[in-house]
Amino acid sequence: MSGASGLVIAPILLPLLAGAGMLLLNGEKHRSIVAGLNVGVTVALVCIATILLGLSDAGTRDVYRLGNWPAPFGIVLVLDRLSALMLLLTNVLALASVVYSLARWHRAGAHFHSLFQFLLMGLNGAFLTGDLFNLFVFFELLLAASYGLLLHGSGLARVKAGLHYIVVNLAASLLFLIGVSLIYGVTGTLNMADLAARVHAVAAESRGLLEAGAGVLAVAFLLKAGMWPLNFWLPTAYAAASPPVASIFAIMTKVGVYIVLRLSLLLFGEDAGASAGFGREFLLLAGLATILFGAIGTLASQDTARLGGFSVLISSGTVLAATGMGQVGVTSGALFYLVSSTLGIGAFFLLVELIERGREPGADMIAVTREAYGEEVETDQAEGDVGIAIVATMGLLGVAFIGCALVIAGLPPLSGFIAKFALLAAALHPADQPGGAIPGSGWALLAVLILSGFATLVAMARAGIRIFWASPDRTVPRVRVIEMAPIMFLLFICAAQTVWAGPVIRFMQAAAQSLHAPADYISDVLNTGSSSRQAEGK
Repeated sequence: MSGASGLVIAPILLPLLAGAGMLLLNGEKHRSIVAGLNVGVTVALVCIATILLGLSDAGTRDVYRLGNWPAPFGIVLVLDRLSALMLLLTNVLALASVVYSLARWHRAGAHFHSLFQFLLMGLNGAFLTGDLFNLFVFFELLLAASYGLLLHGSGLARVKAGLHYIVVNLAASLLFLIGVSLIYGVTGTLNMADLAARVHAVAAESRGLLEAGAGVLAVAFLLKAGMWPLNFWLPTAYAAASPPVASIFAIMTKVGVYIVLRLSLLLFGEDAGASAGFGREFLLLAGLATILFGAIGTLASQDTARLGGFSVLISSGTVLAATGMGQVGVTSGALFYLVSSTLGIGAFFLLVELIERGREPGADMIAVTREAYGEEVETDQAEGDVGIAIVATMGLLGVAFIGCALVIAGLPPLSGFIAKFALLAAALHPADQPGGAIPGSGWALLAVLILSGFATLVAMARAGIRIFWASPDRTVPRVRVIEMAPIMFLLFICAAQTVWAGPVIRFMQAAAQSLHAPADYISDVLNTGSSSRQAEGK
């Protein structure tokens, strides 16, 4: 076993041990130790994920076999460009969230830090696993941790949203089991690479059952991804969560998106025989519908946290629609957009609580009522006052708000614009890249993305005016460095993506090409090729 390949299991093993240790140290007198351990482990995970990303970018695919059992009989963890990218994105967002939580949020309830580490274990495992059974295990682990994190704290709204969240995800778990059972009954395997090797040989009389199983499995993950009309629960749940929890939840929807992207191209690619391209048209239409629903939701939102929740739907819908187009260039642009939008939305969820401090509860609803009924807003400001002095804190919050708005809406000069440009440039020139394009899909995606970007811009501008401009008498909030630093850290990464857009796009293109040509992935996992460095767990 090479030392580098041994790191593949570290993103799962490290949070498992840390979370268990934190449970043993539970108690008020050990709170600072537990908090320091959480931050330290998360920093270590970011460093490990960075190393793994570098290994994957070098062209190696590491296959870690636990217990020295060969695939498809044993548990395998597979590291490629896509899984390494999702690992780094998850743990960077987690680092910002856990540092922000140290201001006061981690004290709102019990076991915050241990639940946080167990959530990371489930997320990292879901991105690394190479078979559907262990995907279910990691999926249930991250869901169990997310239940506790969503309910962390107090308040009727949080409890109500949390109960809805639990019921919906239990239904998704049931669908997951049904879909996996149908697939196993037809193919006799749950290893992803082995499934891909067997799909084209499935008998004609069993192919309908296979596709039914894949469809049920897809519904489970699309529900988690927030696809319309299965996304009724998401804006309310994300708005009710505490800011650091809502921020890390921005990556939760991407688990569903990741699995749909991975399995659709691995199992139903060009070599899948009669099932090639299965579900592509549905993903495209459902993705476009999700974007439109999210755009309407952003315009209707009077609460900034719900605005962030609907922005999550736009992000997920964009990647799902791009997956349905089945083109290499579109997939690479969608991966760029996935990273950029997730970072921007994560920063926005952290920012929401800061900009809402000192505001009168229900101020936005009161303002809407006055506008609707034509009531004038009383003001004590003298007519001679020309302007209001902007306090330094409000100025910094305003800059951060503008940065989040630019990234989420996809406006220049930050990375959201470059990501959308790369995605649409590929979608409008299908003849320049591999993969068959659905006629008119590029123009449909262009129209929907422009509409959603405009809707997000209007909603963000309206929220910004009400928060920073239309409330001159508001109390300037006290903002600590430990709260502002994580937000600026995430926005700095978005700015860095803009500066180094060339290398980032090249990495995304390489990741997309390997996804659309999975032959090497299959041979490496099943040990029928020698193009990658492989490890056996002892």
